[in-house]
Amino acid sequence: MGRSIPLGRKQLLILTGIAMVAFNVALVVLDRKMTDAGGPSVLGFEFAGSEQKAAQIMAEWGASGRDYARWSLWIDFGFMLSYGSFFTLAALATRDFARENDLRALAAAGIVAPFCAAFAAIFDAGENVFLLLTLGGHGSSFGPPVATTFASIKFLLITLAIVYVLWGLASRLRRRLQLSEAS
Repeated sequence: MGRSIPLGRKQLLILTGIAMVAFNVALVVLDRKMTDAGGPSVLGFEFAGSEQKAAQIMAEWGASGRDYARWSLWIDFGFMLSYGSFFTLAALATRDFARENDLRALAAAGIVAPFCAAFAAIFDAGENVFLLLTLGGHGSSFGPPVATTFASIKFLLITLAIVYVLWGLASRLRRRLQLSEAS
């Protein structure tokens, strides 16, 4: 049997970042096909909010658009795993950097921020389950509003995680500039 090589955080960030981009490219292609079929992108479906609006969107898509939406939702499970992992790892790295450099506000926000990305992916998974049920005719009146609620929470949480990581990147850049000026 071969030996496995443990991956460090940097390697995991690179791998999950590449996976995130690859999944996103596939999702963008499918979104384009959905809009070409005559309806909105999957984002419009995520925020349908009601059984009537979801039925209208599915009718606008037609059979081919619904197939593309179904593919998009299944592929999205890989995307959520990659973005959830990437931004959780990036937020953990940001938190560690903040602690090592005595950046108290950034470190304090790092208590919660890494979990925002992970929970965003969990809410995304729940959203997709309800959207797939709706596409399959089993979502009834509860599927679209629950999916919309989960989508709203997902976007809030992932936005918080992304803002935290960007704050950390800006802090790293500022720290490097300060060190280069001091030299």
